[in-house]
Amino acid sequence: MGIIGSGNVGITVAQLAVEAGHRIVLSNSRGPETLADTAAKLGPRASAATSEQAAAAGDIVVIAVPVKAFPNLPAARLAGKTVIDTCNYGPERDGHIPELDGNALTSSELLLRYLPDAMVVKAFNNIFYKHLLALARPEGVAGRSFLPIAGDSTQAKAAVAEFIDSIGYSVVDAGPLTDSWRQATGTPVWGTPYGPYSNEKGQPAGEDALRAALAAAVR
Repeated sequence: MGIIGSGNVGITVAQLAVEAGHRIVLSNSRGPETLADTAAKLGPRASAATSEQAAAAGDIVVIAVPVKAFPNLPAARLAGKTVIDTCNYGPERDGHIPELDGNALTSSELLLRYLPDAMVVKAFNNIFYKHLLALARPEGVAGRSFLPIAGDSTQAKAAVAEFIDSIGYSVVDAGPLTDSWRQATGTPVWGTPYGPYSNEKGQPAGEDALRAALAAAVR
């Protein structure tokens, strides 16, 4: 696994991945030396590198950066890769992007413009990072939660579903990237099914709840 962006979501995915036996390469915009302590805490399956190196190393690469940072991603290194887009658009942080403000594109479709040769799958953007860590359950254990994924490549979605299964979640297929707005900030499936932020342990969210929340989304 390559991880580009080492904020709360990126580090949480990294922790779950390491615990599931995956090797991960972390990166951020400030350089690998700033991630040395984090990689050490995660253990011998984790290492720190540049974004280009993380992109090259991963069979699957997680993108966990602000939307405004999309132009800086190593597109050539990500060609042919399955890319997990965890990002949410926020004009107060990213500045106003007309195509997103006007719903001409989803943020994942915008990412695909910058990574035209990658296979992009939207995932992990609808759940609070503390809930993501707390709600992981092995397959077959009661209270296993579901996460929505959206993407245009059947192959990439299958790979992402397999990875998500390995770290303790099942998935609901939310359709193509054009429908990934259904799991964006402020929609019914964003945060709410897993309980309030004040409850850091979260509450399990099953398949029916996720499907109902996705269907209830409006633009």
